[in-house]
Amino acid sequence: MAQILVFGDSETYGAWDSKGGWVSRLRQFIDKTNKEHIIYNLGVDGNTTESLLNRFEFETRQRLWQGEEVIFIFQIGVNDSATISFEKFRENLKNLIKIAQKYSMKIVFLGLTSVNEAKTNPVPWNNIFYKNEKIRKYNDFIKIVCKENKIYFIEIKNISLSDDDVHPDDKGHEKIFMTAKDFLIKNKII
Repeated sequence: MAQILVFGDSETYGAWDSKGGWVSRLRQFIDKTNKEHIIYNLGVDGNTTESLLNRFEFETRQRLWQGEEVIFIFQIGVNDSATISFEKFRENLKNLIKIAQKYSMKIVFLGLTSVNEAKTNPVPWNNIFYKNEKIRKYNDFIKIVCKENKIYFIEIKNISLSDDDVHPDDKGHEKIFMTAKDFLIKNKII
């Protein structure tokens, strides 16, 4: 039996998807095909690596079962690119990995998704700016840190966006789900 803990922000949570997001789709797939795994969606709207660090270990400990394997999946960093310095992001990401490795070596990061800059500077609901160049910089660092730590990295590219031009729409969440599912199966993580 394995506990799959998926941490992240609103994209992980499933914002703008009529079926609950890519994690919900992954859960439905696992519920039908692999009764040995339980998946928890721990995505929180607006989370950054900083806010995730504040809750990560507590939430992990609440879901651990003695003798059970834990698998971590992270999708975090787009909000960081708009609100946290790159130096702080680097420090937070390394700390997050260090804590996760206390519980498991099965750690997976999903790559960050692009936005439509024409409508995200600033976003209508907040005075923050999302820039694809910064998102790519943060994404590239995640990729480097994953390689250095022998952690899985799933590249996510070319997804369709919802009306807010930040979050994936139904098709975008479906593509993330399919990409993640195929990768997890291929690498014998699930």
